[in-house]
Amino acid sequence: MLFGIYPGGVTGTDSGELAGGPPDDPARIREALTALQGEGPFLVRAYLGFDDSTSDGPHETLAPADAAQYTGDGRVLDLVAQYQSASGDVDGYRAFVRRLVEQYGAVTGTLQIAEEPNVRGNPTLDGYYPRVIEAIVAGVAAARERAAELGHDLRVGFNTTPLFGPGASFIADLAKAGGAEFVRQVDYVGLDFFPDVFRPVAAAELPAAVAGLLRHHRENVLAPAGFGDVPLHITEHGWPTGPGRSAERQAEVVEAVVRAAADAGVSCYTHFALRDADSANPGLFHQFGLLRDDYTAKPAFDTYRKLIAEFTR
Repeated sequence: MLFGIYPGGVTGTDSGELAGGPPDDPARIREALTALQGEGPFLVRAYLGFDDSTSDGPHETLAPADAAQYTGDGRVLDLVAQYQSASGDVDGYRAFVRRLVEQYGAVTGTLQIAEEPNVRGNPTLDGYYPRVIEAIVAGVAAARERAAELGHDLRVGFNTTPLFGPGASFIADLAKAGGAEFVRQVDYVGLDFFPDVFRPVAAAELPAAVAGLLRHHRENVLAPAGFGDVPLHITEHGWPTGPGRSAERQAEVVEAVVRAAADAGVSCYTHFALRDADSANPGLFHQFGLLRDDYTAKPAFDTYRKLIAEFTR
């Protein structure tokens, strides 16, 4: 497997607001990334977005700030190009993606087009905005084309949250809109999922629940849409500490999910997040870190480090 992490201190909430506490400390972030990475390659997840006020560039990463400073020594960006145009400006987004490849292609390993575009009710996520399916199709094509022109070895994909019921048609709808050429251009499909965070799962049942979800996603969602053989990435996974959520349990969840993902043939796992947004805030969205906001380690940090060493390819 290939591994990565989001290293910033800003996170979204279910209300559409951004949560954050102390500012990022780049030196401490680099130290932690080096400790996690070991001897293999490593992805540094970073987010930036396009909306109706976006200029021609250059475009700076929003979270974390200046993410390119954390690349080198085998580390490359896992760059998320969010689409948040209230006017449905697909042409503008296409140009934005091309500019991102020009600006960051040399230090980027994976480029994700849009973020959780199947989620419609939250303005921090891209499904809230009109023409998002068209934007994904256009963005994937633009990224692949510009990367080929510049000679960058860049894997381009998109992601969703787990899909069930009527919502399970999202990827099929996307494949239908883009056609066979779009399916051919997609290098990976990502999955953001947070088992036992929003819906409780008994500790003993977690490995089987993760395995079942991944099997469902592959067999019942991806394969019917033509993506059955496309590499699957876990693009966000985490488990927050806080009241009633122990640091020891966080380490157990990280280990259970990574091992289940490896058994299921997942190609890449990216953890969310390196450090807490605000360790003093007991809210659900503030303590996802493997580190506290002062960069002291929780037990899960060492657990993840050992898993990376074991499974890195």
